[in-house]
Amino acid sequence: MGTERDKVETMRLPWLRSVEPLAPPTHEDLIRLVALGDEAAFEELYDAVAPRVFGLVRKVVRDPDQSQEVTQEVFVDIWAQASRFDADRGKAMSWILVIAHRKAVDKVRASQASSNRDLREGIKEYQESYDDVADTVESQLEAERVNKALDSLTQVQQEAIRLAYYGGYTHQEVAELLKIPVGTVKTRIRDGMIRLRDRLGVA
Repeated sequence: MGTERDKVETMRLPWLRSVEPLAPPTHEDLIRLVALGDEAAFEELYDAVAPRVFGLVRKVVRDPDQSQEVTQEVFVDIWAQASRFDADRGKAMSWILVIAHRKAVDKVRASQASSNRDLREGIKEYQESYDDVADTVESQLEAERVNKALDSLTQVQQEAIRLAYYGGYTHQEVAELLKIPVGTVKTRIRDGMIRLRDRLGVA
């Protein structure tokens, strides 16, 4: 025969079972709070995504100290731009990674040697159509000309080319970051290469 306490516990159990634990906030939830100036939410978001952001930046910048600096700059931008995030256009993590890529690319533009090498290698992939482009770029172009030529492209072409050849991402990864089909990525890169050829005066 159960005690009075057992009866009370038995009566409470069904009610206890019906209580669902609160789900942790998503990245989207945290960014919405950050947009309202919630510093605690910003700290939680930082703890959640900083390792992945640093890993992406390190892949582009390579130098660990500079990568740390860029990572901090990325979070400054997230704090300042949180109100611009639109969950209807994609996930918060993708939005954050695009910011990280842009910051990392800005950092390496100050020292273009490695970036230009990657771009030349990318142009070589199109040798079946433009056999002389890579040789011409290799022998004649300086960093300033490459930058000027890139600046002449449309924003979407620049973004696709920089992610693919400066960031080292595959076409599939670029498509996932930009939330566009792989075919669109390839088209933007191809069209950008054609404009680079024309801009650089390659016959």
